[in-house]
Amino acid sequence: MEVAHLIAFNLTLLAAMAAPGPALLFALRQSIAGGFRAGFATGLGLAVAAVFWTSLALAGLEAVFVVVPAAYLVLKIGGALYLLYVAYTLWRDAQKPLAETAHPGRRAFLGGMLVNLSNPKSVLFAASVLVVIFPAGLSVTEKALILANHFAVEVVVYGLFAALLATPPARAGYLRLKAAIDRIAAAVLGALGLRLLLDR
Repeated sequence: MEVAHLIAFNLTLLAAMAAPGPALLFALRQSIAGGFRAGFATGLGLAVAAVFWTSLALAGLEAVFVVVPAAYLVLKIGGALYLLYVAYTLWRDAQKPLAETAHPGRRAFLGGMLVNLSNPKSVLFAASVLVVIFPAGLSVTEKALILANHFAVEVVVYGLFAALLATPPARAGYLRLKAAIDRIAAAVLGALGLRLLLDR
């Protein structure tokens, strides 16, 4: 494995993180609504779950999904239902004051983990990226380096998001439009959950 492989992996990872999806949407909303600490804790949870999926991809879990389709189906349904639950709570709490809807500390971390764990397609994505970018026959040390690198990229990116969006202007803008923003976020997360649930 060469440095060029890690650079290519990081560029692919950054592109995937920037795409509108449950992880990015949840992290952005948490950062604006709960401030830097909530946003950063959410990002840590997202990072831990993302690295977990990548570690499973490195271990060959996608082959298990091919051999035992029911395992993938169970994970997919569970993930879709969790996304729908998050969408429901966002919609339900859209009119509540901010103090009642922010998720600080451990709850933010756990929420981030669950959002990223709710999409088993992540392991398939990770597997396809790893196969295309990295050479075959990676050593244990090289795999550990890939995972550490992945974690670092996720933490830095979500930390920057949290710092940027927890600023007073961003927070003031969110407060003015809280109900609309939360309901838009709920609609998008709900649609993603339904898509995951119905996708064959």
